[in-house]
Amino acid sequence: MSIPQHVTKTHATGNDFVVYADPTGEYEPTADEVRFLCDRHFGVGGDGLIRLAHPADVSDLAAAQVADCQGAGAEWFMDYRNADGSLAEMCGNGTRAVTRFAQREGLAPKAGEGAFRLGTRAGVKTLTPLGDVDGLGRDVFRVEIGAWRIGELGAYEVTIPGTEGAARGTFVDMGNPHVVAVIEDGKATLPAVEALDLAVKPVVAPVIESDQNVEFVRVDGIDRTAGTGTATMRVNERGCGETLSCGTGLCATGVILRAITGIGHWTITVRGGVLRVDVTDDDVTLTGSATIVGDVTLAR
Repeated sequence: MSIPQHVTKTHATGNDFVVYADPTGEYEPTADEVRFLCDRHFGVGGDGLIRLAHPADVSDLAAAQVADCQGAGAEWFMDYRNADGSLAEMCGNGTRAVTRFAQREGLAPKAGEGAFRLGTRAGVKTLTPLGDVDGLGRDVFRVEIGAWRIGELGAYEVTIPGTEGAARGTFVDMGNPHVVAVIEDGKATLPAVEALDLAVKPVVAPVIESDQNVEFVRVDGIDRTAGTGTATMRVNERGCGETLSCGTGLCATGVILRAITGIGHWTITVRGGVLRVDVTDDDVTLTGSATIVGDVTLAR
């Protein structure tokens, strides 16, 4: 196998990963190995696999991407693979999970010691460890996800095979593609967020060139005096189906909620916990917890 014998199980608000460090660049996984490790019955189980490696040791990166990491001070790169073995540009929850792992390994700062710069296929991300935060949990990190791009509001019809009804969705580019549908707004005819069958992959029409994550969102409350809001979200994530949380999906949701309400600061509940999303004209910040579940020794 081209993976080490010892790996670690982590999660960030229920979005779970198999993680390992590869400081020598010798353990780049194959798609079959990723599928095996992420299998919940025959492997360790996870929504994806993250190899923490030096940028120069990630074979699909162009020289310019490696140089960008080096120029931004990112010694380490999040080589993220979806559970189906496909490469992924970005995973917001994965950045927190792998940084928590890097902390334990002595490769990233602890709370109060500064920020950690992490390379991803969507650029270098800066993570600040905050320690324990009321309402968000233990080992909380603030991630500067970066720039976003939004398409025409409501330009897509979103349906779920086997479920009656539809909703209008909006494309958001967070370094990876998303379509966000706000339901229970008087226009959508899909069931309530909690009742959706997201084991089935949603259909987006017209078809977007690349596959996308699809988020379904309900606004729960808005405090215009404080400039804050609360919402509930569920997501079907490309490459692994429904997940308990999706970091870039939360950010895309924050972008859409700001576009339709004018509020840029949101506390969003997902099936795996509660996170904070802050949106400005230039970037999005995601704040939430990360957890190390345990270490696994693989049989040879």
